[in-house]
Amino acid sequence: MKKQFIGPFTQLLTMRDLPLKGALADKQLEIINHAGLYVENEYIVEVGDYEQLEEKYQDAEQVVLSGNNVCLPSYIDCHTHIAFAGNRANDFALRNAGSSYLEITAAGGGIWSTVQHTRACSEEELIDLIVERANELVKQGITTIEVKSGYGLNVEQELKTLRAIKSANTKTVTELISTCLAAHMKPRNFVGTSVEYLNYIQEELFPILKAEKLTNRIDAFIEQSAFSADEIRSYLVKAKEMGFDITLHADQFTTSGSALAVEVGAVSADHLEASTIEEIQLLADSDVVAVALPAASLGLGCDFTPARALLDAGASLAIATDWNPGSAPMGQLLASASILATMQKLTNAEVLAALTFRATHALNLKDRGRLVAGQLADFIIYSTDNYQNITYLQGTLQPTSVWKNGQQIYHNKA
Repeated sequence: MKKQFIGPFTQLLTMRDLPLKGALADKQLEIINHAGLYVENEYIVEVGDYEQLEEKYQDAEQVVLSGNNVCLPSYIDCHTHIAFAGNRANDFALRNAGSSYLEITAAGGGIWSTVQHTRACSEEELIDLIVERANELVKQGITTIEVKSGYGLNVEQELKTLRAIKSANTKTVTELISTCLAAHMKPRNFVGTSVEYLNYIQEELFPILKAEKLTNRIDAFIEQSAFSADEIRSYLVKAKEMGFDITLHADQFTTSGSALAVEVGAVSADHLEASTIEEIQLLADSDVVAVALPAASLGLGCDFTPARALLDAGASLAIATDWNPGSAPMGQLLASASILATMQKLTNAEVLAALTFRATHALNLKDRGRLVAGQLADFIIYSTDNYQNITYLQGTLQPTSVWKNGQQIYHNKA
């Protein structure tokens, strides 16, 4: 058994006892000053006063820190599209010149452009791209990364992508959680209706996903350029019957997706930029986690997710990068979250909860996101004396050390 005692930390934020839903005040944060952290193998055993724990755990390996250090749970990026090839800089230029997302899609850009590049990419090349991007996210303090397929859009290519994600998970120091987004849009070369495409995917692909244990999550894009709520409903019901967790791209440009997310018992509804008071209340009255993707709002030049209203109504809010080649190419979690906080007037407690334990629930994970006994020893360390600097500096303050499962996986030597 490996025993480690780590500290002292100027401040340690546990995220203990904070609720899964609703608004949070910064005074609710448990902040332990001059703290220590005791870990056995992969799990946290105890956090508390440094001197008291040092005396209690004298037989542990001592990891002694110098200077000012703030420790908090590592981040969870619960929505990414980093399994892609190609580039969509032209889409960005067209949007800034006045073209809409739907107009670009109709002209052959958008998702279909990335599908063509990703289909032309070998599985080995795709693995390398996923690992490279995941390792960049690790440097930001992210130790759990959701990765979607959705740029294959047929059985063969979706399997290639999901197998690549599974393989990449063995080649990176972080943990990848795969999601099947075969219902990203109906591929342009599919002969048949949208419903026929969805039937083809559920009949031919779903059983293989189960047999090869490639994912336990199914996603779908509910929008004018993709699938309507009526078209996708039976597809989601079938996925739920087979034991998959459901997550949805919902209310990005038009509403109906979040209502369906609540109806089918999805774990999360992501985007929500178009959500109105009605959708906000539906989500608040459910167990569906609302996932804000502020980098997509920046990339598209559209409204932000109504995060303040969602929290005040009693919803659970997570924040993710949405890293993708089209609408959200920046891949910067803390920068985009800090901007959302400014635009929506979110407290530090709400932002940090959205990046940690509330984000874990968007992935249906219960073993991480808080620095308390029994949780995975996934944590990050910043060289600062005040945790408020993390959001104040809007992503320019990066972690000096990142730990996953009780092991240091990244150290910034600068």
